[in-house]
Amino acid sequence: MKITQITVFHVDLPLEHPYWLSGGRLKFEVLDATLVKIDTDTGITGWGEGTPWGHTYVPAHGPGIRAGIETMAKFVTGLDPRKVLDVERAMDLALPGHLYAKSPIDMACWDIAGQAAGMPIADLMGGGSRTPRPIAASVGAKDIAETRAVIDRYRQRGYVAHSVKIGGDVTRDIARIRDVEAMRKPGEIVLYDVNRGWTRQQALRVMSATQDLQIMFEQPCETLDDIAAIAGKHAAPVSVDEALVTLQDATRIARDGLAEVFGIKLNRVGGLTKAARMRDVALAHGIDMFVMATGGSVLADTEALHLAATIPDANCHAVWACQDMITTDIAGGRGPRNTDGHLHLPEAPGLGVHPDEDALGDPVAVYR
Repeated sequence: MKITQITVFHVDLPLEHPYWLSGGRLKFEVLDATLVKIDTDTGITGWGEGTPWGHTYVPAHGPGIRAGIETMAKFVTGLDPRKVLDVERAMDLALPGHLYAKSPIDMACWDIAGQAAGMPIADLMGGGSRTPRPIAASVGAKDIAETRAVIDRYRQRGYVAHSVKIGGDVTRDIARIRDVEAMRKPGEIVLYDVNRGWTRQQALRVMSATQDLQIMFEQPCETLDDIAAIAGKHAAPVSVDEALVTLQDATRIARDGLAEVFGIKLNRVGGLTKAARMRDVALAHGIDMFVMATGGSVLADTEALHLAATIPDANCHAVWACQDMITTDIAGGRGPRNTDGHLHLPEAPGLGVHPDEDALGDPVAVYR
């Protein structure tokens, strides 16, 4: 089997509601999605997606994905897509770094490999838990009243997990955390996501002031060095996501005990092939995981679900999915959808969902 053609589509995905990070510092209204279709000489077609959470959040750029694919296309055309390690090495040689640009090609290759084997990707990767995974709502509000309204909106959709965005103002963050904890229902999963929004002293002030609540914080500071500097000065469990980009990051976090949880965002780390190594580092060191699409359609959500299904149930807290946040459905209702706040692994071979190509518009590039 050989890759014969790579077709690239650009789609804008409007958000249902404006979304703020870091206490309102960053605002997002539309996501820039890149859809990739890979054709083979056997007639099997695979699909991938790369959708950064805007252009100001982390070093991931929608147009950069499409530029990266242009650079890498000639190096992967002609390869066997089922040999994902060969494709990975070809991309890494053609374009060092730029992991977010490699993720959709990796995803499409896993889709093809699963179809060729007649197995869902999760089963092909050696996992495949059928336990439904809770979806983590992303609560990107600016104040207490709006936070309550957003959480209530997701509760009405069945969500039992919430990623509450904080950061930027110590007094406001403490008040918001205590308000959310006061309205928290039994069994709900709540992660307080700072998105790098605190300095070291701000992190310590909030963590100390809320120590009685026994809650978890995600990415409290900008860098791993910052997180290491405060690690011995608080008792709160920490999850790392923005600073978890490479396998070297994962091994440092595990070796130095910088976090109790990995937040693995597939587009950020370069796709399933690279994410699976991070999963194994986490499991070897007793580190739990959240698995997340960086953003995007049901395709990106499904990819995250496949990785989550390869993690033992007890070690996977939730998946973060974006489909309920956007107003455009490129797959006509197909694929894993919210069912009582959970996603169920598809049984179809490969990814388990493909887009309606007619809904994507004309391709922006075709490589043969």
